[in-house]
Amino acid sequence: MGKTAIIGLGMMGQGMARNIIAAGIDLHGFDLSEAARAGFAQAGGKVAASAAEAAAGADLLLVMVQTPAQAHAVLFGAGVADALAPRATVMLCSTVAPSDARALAAALAEAGHIMLDAPVSGGQTGADAGTLTIMAAGPEAAFARAEGVLAAISKKVHRLGNEAGMGATYKVVHQLAAGVHLVAAAELMALGVKAGCDPRALYDIVSNSAGQSWFFDDRAPRMMEADPARTSSVDIFIKDVGLVLQTGKENNVPLPLAAAAHQMLLASAALGNGPEDDSTVVRAYEALIGLKIHES
Repeated sequence: MGKTAIIGLGMMGQGMARNIIAAGIDLHGFDLSEAARAGFAQAGGKVAASAAEAAAGADLLLVMVQTPAQAHAVLFGAGVADALAPRATVMLCSTVAPSDARALAAALAEAGHIMLDAPVSGGQTGADAGTLTIMAAGPEAAFARAEGVLAAISKKVHRLGNEAGMGATYKVVHQLAAGVHLVAAAELMALGVKAGCDPRALYDIVSNSAGQSWFFDDRAPRMMEADPARTSSVDIFIKDVGLVLQTGKENNVPLPLAAAAHQMLLASAALGNGPEDDSTVVRAYEALIGLKIHES
């Protein structure tokens, strides 16, 4: 096996890196955050001084940044594409629009590399546990080169063909459900509290009845905390649901539920909760109803 590297050691990348290292794969990495680099080093990773240094000579590179603009800047603005080994595989794990995934794959092909379009689902919990779901599309050679890493970080890899952009398509469509379920959970809790329900009793009833969803089970308890631990953020969901709306526009599909969810996420960010855990979308509802859902 050749050299493996990762760019992006945030909430998701850090857990993924730890599981790759635990699988016995030497891993070189870089992140702009000094704290992220320190955590990576503590886990046994080989810290580089720059993205290009991390990627130098690598024939497999994982990219786990937040936006397509960041991915493009890393690959083509920071010298990474030029530093990679010839015919390297770039495994793009970021959630981006399908059109952006196709554009990045085309640019990498021009540089002599191949891309595995491989967005992930499962959040920080899944990244830490090595149980992510991966929606992957790309050439067979890319799957073969990434096989060990895929096994280390995931419980399920969906192989969705060889066309870059299809992994991103499935992930973005999935994020429509995730974003709507997140905001619906907040709306449900707000309505219940305003109507006189005990939030804990309400949670117990819904989580064991037909209205149950994974997002309600996971996020509603954090909505009842004054300062929930951050495992994702409102800003990330604003980005992801924005990609849903972009994809709807590109395909001429109306998405009124996604648009409404996006507005409530924006409202929460406007209250200062953008960097906070995505469960704090409930704060927008608290402002509207004049009541606190979370316990002080």
